[in-house]
Amino acid sequence: MGRILSCPRCQKYGLLRCQPQSPREHLASFLFVAPFRCPSCSHRFLASHLWLDHSTHPIDRREHLRIPGMGLTTVRYFRDKLAMRARAQEAGMLVPEFVHVLNHDNLREFMARVPGPWLLKPRSQASGIGMKKIHAQEELWPWLDQLGDQQSFYLLEQFVPGSVYHVDSVASERGVVFAAAHAYGTPPLDTSHHGGVFTTRTLPHDAEETKALQEINRNLLAGLGFVRGVTHAEFLKSHADGKFYFIEVAARVGGAYIADVIEAASGINLWREWARLEVGAGKQPYELPPVRRDYAGVILSLARQEHPDTSAYTDPEIFYRVTKYHHAGFVLKSPSPERIQQLLDSYALRFREDFFATQPVPDKPTS
Repeated sequence: MGRILSCPRCQKYGLLRCQPQSPREHLASFLFVAPFRCPSCSHRFLASHLWLDHSTHPIDRREHLRIPGMGLTTVRYFRDKLAMRARAQEAGMLVPEFVHVLNHDNLREFMARVPGPWLLKPRSQASGIGMKKIHAQEELWPWLDQLGDQQSFYLLEQFVPGSVYHVDSVASERGVVFAAAHAYGTPPLDTSHHGGVFTTRTLPHDAEETKALQEINRNLLAGLGFVRGVTHAEFLKSHADGKFYFIEVAARVGGAYIADVIEAASGINLWREWARLEVGAGKQPYELPPVRRDYAGVILSLARQEHPDTSAYTDPEIFYRVTKYHHAGFVLKSPSPERIQQLLDSYALRFREDFFATQPVPDKPTS
């Protein structure tokens, strides 16, 4: 086995070798030096590729060693925002108009045809990290100048105003065996870029909205070829036409205490079920534990205080108190979806007075 390369900035492994783009990188290739990019921090750098272990990415190793699971092509549909959009569109999903940031003539044609504003999105980051809202064509070019050779790792997408939802699933052997639909309060992009109190809640189980989201989610995972594991998919309901649009999907548990919300409402621990599915590897039948039909929600905010005092909040629906540095939050649980909504609305106003703080969204993950 050869040497394994790590990122000089964050020291993580799993680097991706890139195609040379600049004259400097093409020249370096004659000296057995190639460009690499770190998926964790997006750092791009040159390094010798001599005697490197060919399978340095974890997914490469899975394929190289023939370990059961999703291969590189399928994994890209759950990591690369450009790949997942293209495939979802091919599978018949509604997707906001988008274009790869590669050919500037294509970008000009896109912006002339598709009304703004637009979102400049990194293809590999989660949440709103690294996104820029572009209101006019002349705003885009300075950002692309800053990106330089990193431009091809971005896409430009039409901004569609609407309400944002997420569906969190457990799938076994290409079938969805559990799915919980939720509605965010303020859209996450607005919360991360403009500040605000983050909330999400379980949708009423028998609502038409819930049924529509679960059906779209099933069709999406089938179209992307998902085999087994857990997923976190986000959809947008357009204010203009009332239709659901696919935003993005990841083959992981959702962040921001969403897993705790799901466990509070349903009794299903996504981390545990994911582990069970991976250990079983499709060789033994998977059986989902009994599912409760309660309701839950989460409220979360950056706090001015290092250790916020939440003792004044005493409602019995508080299922879990977040104890995180400079954060205030609760996971709420109730048999009534209306009670969850009432508490989230009330607490959001109180949080703004008691705790709320804001800071600029980072261009890259901080942890």
